[in-house]
Amino acid sequence: MNDPVETIRRFYAKLAEGDAPGALGLMSANIEWNTMWHYKVDGRGPERVAEGLFRPLRAEWSSFSLEPTEFFCEGNTVVSLGRFVGEHGGTRKRAEAAYAHVWSVENGRITRFRQYIDTLAVADARKS
Repeated sequence: MNDPVETIRRFYAKLAEGDAPGALGLMSANIEWNTMWHYKVDGRGPERVAEGLFRPLRAEWSSFSLEPTEFFCEGNTVVSLGRFVGEHGGTRKRAEAAYAHVWSVENGRITRFRQYIDTLAVADARKS
């Protein structure tokens, strides 16, 4: 399977199923991951993504989902538009934040991720 959009759809589906290992398994060993909010992925690789993003995200938010609504593809680059929806574990406030994700996919593996998100919507949910 080398269709870049299908790879990204599978990634979102794995997250929706709660299958973090399956989502991490779609990443290249040298993936570069860039986010806009306070979670930082230092270094490269799926384990770094798990340490810097997946684990802290699950610890902070009592529930969350990524809901992609549109996909655009040019070559090996996929842009997905959608929204992050979550309930903050500490404040119990709900966040709905629009996002754009830019993915690079090579040979069925995700090699790069860039996030653009409504950080104000997320910050408001984090405030007591």
